[in-house]
Amino acid sequence: MSQSEFRFRLFSPRRDRTAAMPFIMLTALIDMVSIGLIIPVLPALVGSFTGSQADQAFWYGVVTFAFSLANFFAAPILGALSDKHGRRPVLLLGFCGLALSFFATALSTALWMLIAVRLVSGAMQSNLAVANAYVADITPPEERAKRFGMLGAMFGVGFILGPVMGGLLGAIDLRLPFFVAGGLALLNLLYGYFVLPESLSAERRHAFDWSAANPAAALRALAQLKGAGRLAAVVACSGLAQFLLYTCWVLYTTFKFGWGPLENGWSLAAVGLISAIAQGLLLGRLLKRFSPQRLAVLGLVSSTLAYAMWGAATQGWMMFAIIFLNLLGATVSAAIQSIISGAADARSQGKTLGAVSGLNSLMAVIAPVIGAPLLVMVSHLDQGNWRIGTPLYFCALLQAAALALAVSHFRQQRRARLGAA
Repeated sequence: MSQSEFRFRLFSPRRDRTAAMPFIMLTALIDMVSIGLIIPVLPALVGSFTGSQADQAFWYGVVTFAFSLANFFAAPILGALSDKHGRRPVLLLGFCGLALSFFATALSTALWMLIAVRLVSGAMQSNLAVANAYVADITPPEERAKRFGMLGAMFGVGFILGPVMGGLLGAIDLRLPFFVAGGLALLNLLYGYFVLPESLSAERRHAFDWSAANPAAALRALAQLKGAGRLAAVVACSGLAQFLLYTCWVLYTTFKFGWGPLENGWSLAAVGLISAIAQGLLLGRLLKRFSPQRLAVLGLVSSTLAYAMWGAATQGWMMFAIIFLNLLGATVSAAIQSIISGAADARSQGKTLGAVSGLNSLMAVIAPVIGAPLLVMVSHLDQGNWRIGTPLYFCALLQAAALALAVSHFRQQRRARLGAA
């Protein structure tokens, strides 16, 4: 077989299958399980190379920053490439990147190796944005909020299984979860190659444009997208709060409650369970009662209160109670994403949702720059001190800003519709 024939067979769509939700949902599930596996143990692995809690917080921030920075620049490029070549080849590239990242992390013997590995992984991986574009390809606009919720539910299920497995395996050996995660990423690569069909038909593809694929242009286009407006700022504030939570959660609970990988694994599994329930079981029912706009506002109110209460929690069990009370907070992403997706045309879903992913990646770049110093600032405090919650109080302020922006945008849109009637 010639090299060109091999490439054609590798990246060509599965013509004997019609793209459908079950295909991409299984892909998302395996992807999230593999990612969830490493979350409870990565801070501890970084800590194995440092000598104090302050150093651990600082270098964990650097490691997460490296991945996010590379992903910020790569996400809109990968999204635009998926608009030209289809979703399937870009997903396959992402699975390769994840597998290499996990195995190389497991074999790392120094901090600089961890940082280098995360840079390469971030540049190759944009699975979430491409999966969302896949869903947009096969779903009419009026059904997208529900379908994005279904995809989010799969991520939630993966987030139940992954962190629990990571906590249990990490209690045996800190590096074991990374080997298992790499194996799952390879499994997803095989599934994508042999089973996953292409969702983007040839007539809906368009040429790749470097000027439009750079992050600044993608974000500018997102901000100027008719019908989206200030939602880009909502995504930014809410995304920054969420990534600050992801950056700080494990070290925050370690500093405040003395938790290890196992306890953190179970707490993250609880987050995944609520996400799966909210997006998989409740979202469809909620959308029959509330518009995506109303649901986004209710979710932002819920999550603002949750961030503040997590920061003020005085005992570990309270963290679990607040997770279960924040059901509506898990619906925000699907609701906002459906509104933005509905404002974009069918030929630009990959670029638009890639820009959303790029914006989230920018927030992920900023999060460790803010979160690590906040954690360092409180790392000397005794367990239980209320000031250890400072990073989460800041998250609450960001989410409150997102709420104010969302309410302002939706009111402006309503006035515009009434004026045009």
